[in-house]
Amino acid sequence: MKTHKRAIFLLLALLLTGCEKQIELNRGLSENDANETIAALGRYQIAAEKRVDKTGVTLVIEAQDMERAVNILNAAGLPRQARTNLGEVFQKSGVISTPLEERARYIYALSQEVESTLTQIDGVLVARVHVVLPERIAPGEPVQPASAAVFIKYRPELEPDSMEQRIRRMVASSIPGLSGKSDKDLAIVFVPAEPFQDKVPVVTLGPFTFTPEEMQRWQWSIALFGIMLMGLLGWRVGKPYLQQWRQKRTSEPQKS
Repeated sequence: MKTHKRAIFLLLALLLTGCEKQIELNRGLSENDANETIAALGRYQIAAEKRVDKTGVTLVIEAQDMERAVNILNAAGLPRQARTNLGEVFQKSGVISTPLEERARYIYALSQEVESTLTQIDGVLVARVHVVLPERIAPGEPVQPASAAVFIKYRPELEPDSMEQRIRRMVASSIPGLSGKSDKDLAIVFVPAEPFQDKVPVVTLGPFTFTPEEMQRWQWSIALFGIMLMGLLGWRVGKPYLQQWRQKRTSEPQKS
């Protein structure tokens, strides 16, 4: 009898744990990015588990939450893009670079530095900076002036009208040849981020609320538990009759 009970509880436990299938959401995150991501998902009741390995932090969530989690993080601009600084771009590698390669690396590093500063402003989700440094196209030709284009995706708490001049001064002071130039040499585009609209259907059962996936999981669990319970009751009810039948069969050869 104990063996049957153990089997029933084991099957029920396997069903409940088997429904909790987990899937990898992000890999190679920094500790700070991982914590920001977990906090953003937690606002929508999505639990994320951290796993640390050599590449960084890996976040794992339930498979049923993957679509919502991706949409939530896209709306929040998370995880943040990893950027390199001037020191990392120009670290000594032993390979001699051409002047053109050095210039390209410098422009890239400069853009990364300015983008990193812009993302520190409250309300900025995404920042992109494209830089053109002063350059003479051909001998005898006039020097092409410096210019820059800035793209900012922002949340509702940021007010573009009040921040534009501050951002303009900061960017112009960070890029050689732009300070003191007219506004036409520095274009700034603000785009409002589309907020995430959580449209998860909810099933209400008395004081409890469930998502459709959770409701389906519980229905399967209850159905399996009911089948096991019926089997157990059938065994308890039929066991005396089975014993009588066995005793009858064993007694028949003795009478003959």
